[in-house]
Amino acid sequence: MNSLSLVESFAEFKEFKNINRPTMMRILEEVFRNTLLKKFGTDENFDIIVNVDKGDLEIWHFREVVEDGAVEDPNRQIAYSEAIKIEPDFEVGEDVSEEIKLADFGRREVLTIRQNLAAKIQEYERDNEFKKYKDRIGEVITGEVYQIWKKEILVLDDEDIELVLPKSEQIPSDFFRKGDTIRAVVLKVEMRNNNPVIILSRTSPIFLERLFEAEVPEVFDGLITIKNIVREPGERAKVAVESYDDRIDPVGACVGMKGSRIHGIVRELRNENIDVINYTTNISLYIQRSLSPAKITSITIHEDSNRADVFLKPDQVSLAIGKGGHNIKLAGKLTGYEIDVYRDTEDEMDDVDLTEFSDEIDQWIIEEFKNIGCDTARSVLELDHTELLKRTDLEEETVQEVLRILRAEFE
Repeated sequence: MNSLSLVESFAEFKEFKNINRPTMMRILEEVFRNTLLKKFGTDENFDIIVNVDKGDLEIWHFREVVEDGAVEDPNRQIAYSEAIKIEPDFEVGEDVSEEIKLADFGRREVLTIRQNLAAKIQEYERDNEFKKYKDRIGEVITGEVYQIWKKEILVLDDEDIELVLPKSEQIPSDFFRKGDTIRAVVLKVEMRNNNPVIILSRTSPIFLERLFEAEVPEVFDGLITIKNIVREPGERAKVAVESYDDRIDPVGACVGMKGSRIHGIVRELRNENIDVINYTTNISLYIQRSLSPAKITSITIHEDSNRADVFLKPDQVSLAIGKGGHNIKLAGKLTGYEIDVYRDTEDEMDDVDLTEFSDEIDQWIIEEFKNIGCDTARSVLELDHTELLKRTDLEEETVQEVLRILRAEFE
């Protein structure tokens, strides 16, 4: 194997891995120096010249000319009689430069060189990928779906670097096919078995924050600050925003004219409901805003235990709790307070808790009503059967039977 064919084979790695010329030259020189070190015991008196573009690789061995019989180290010295065979006018004390042909290494050594080169390039690529994405944590990446597995999706970026989107970091309603374009935020970068693993996320609050920065110029420019974001991915999110400029309405700017700005974000998040609220240090008002769209009658704050008792009209309770309890859960996370909801009604004393009907209504049906904020008989009766069907997963016959039982209690 000659110099040209060997370096051309090395160039395959260069083209495949897209390594720049200086880096490729450095890797080649390092691999050959290690080979020289093993073969001759030193690499100090060798010069390696690499030109990857032309496919040239030359190795020159420098030795001092000494008198015949005075050679102590054949790797560093050459006898006068041998030196004049290379160049007849050499004299004792001069340096001889002799080119080492790649054929001198032998086929096994050449194979080892190739293996070492492949290992060095892989190491370089791993380090390069790790460093590149370590600095991009929290940044939104656009990639192409390459492979779909049960627990994760393999995504390729524009440089064919492999990224991983685990099932746990996907929005429940996400559905992708091979070749689809996908947007996600770089959540973390870690090393597993000396290989960089780049984890993406579409459920992280950071992803939602970056989408706001992309869609709302005032957020990107820092005129509007996002104070906090909480999410139930695919269901609901609450975003607290604040502006230090009184002339800017932070909520209006984030939502846009007729919802133009937030619509793109909602579509990206698979129709996730997004509540944008004005941040305030007034805890009572903050909790009131966080429970939007429900309207609160009154509120009692227990600062010692970070609890809040919220009183609402009966028709507002289900709105405050939300479908599956998402609204009140997110309001608690956003404000840092445990929120308890109470009905503010004159008829409250005449009401009956649903658990009192456990002998006539199955417990799982009662739980369905509680999940939508209806935990008393009157709270169920205040909603018509169409609304109850819409909010619960119950069949019409079941709802009608429950309404009949509850009405009978007050007749």
